[in-house]
Amino acid sequence: MDDILISGYPWVKSLHIMAVMSWMAGLFYLPRLYVYHAEQSKIGDQLDVTFQVMERRLLKAIMNPAMIVSWACGLWMVMTPGLIDWTAFWPYTKGVSIIAMTWFHMWCAARRNDFVASNNTRSGRDFRIMNEVPTLLMIIIVLSVIVKF
Repeated sequence: MDDILISGYPWVKSLHIMAVMSWMAGLFYLPRLYVYHAEQSKIGDQLDVTFQVMERRLLKAIMNPAMIVSWACGLWMVMTPGLIDWTAFWPYTKGVSIIAMTWFHMWCAARRNDFVASNNTRSGRDFRIMNEVPTLLMIIIVLSVIVKF
């Protein structure tokens, strides 16, 4: 099993990077769509319907698969022997940040359900503030992996 994990590592790492890039693009864009949705449309108008289609497609066709592939490849790499120094602090800061990123993904999905149910109570300002969350988490994750603090 170790041989498979080690020999597949460059391919899995490459796929992981591509999936994370796609996931992050969605995590940056979906809250921005919510800003415009909250500020520019009214319940049931054509713009509301258009935003709902865009948000659904982004979440279901791009973000969900990208998150799943990111997690699967990440777990593959975690199981690869000799890759991670578990006595260091960085794997834990990265892990907590990834869990927080996944929570944010689920929060975004719940907000989409609010719009679908015509039940959104958040303002464009609320979504602008939340739009900063993935940036902060990305900074922590990248510094954890590269600087290994």
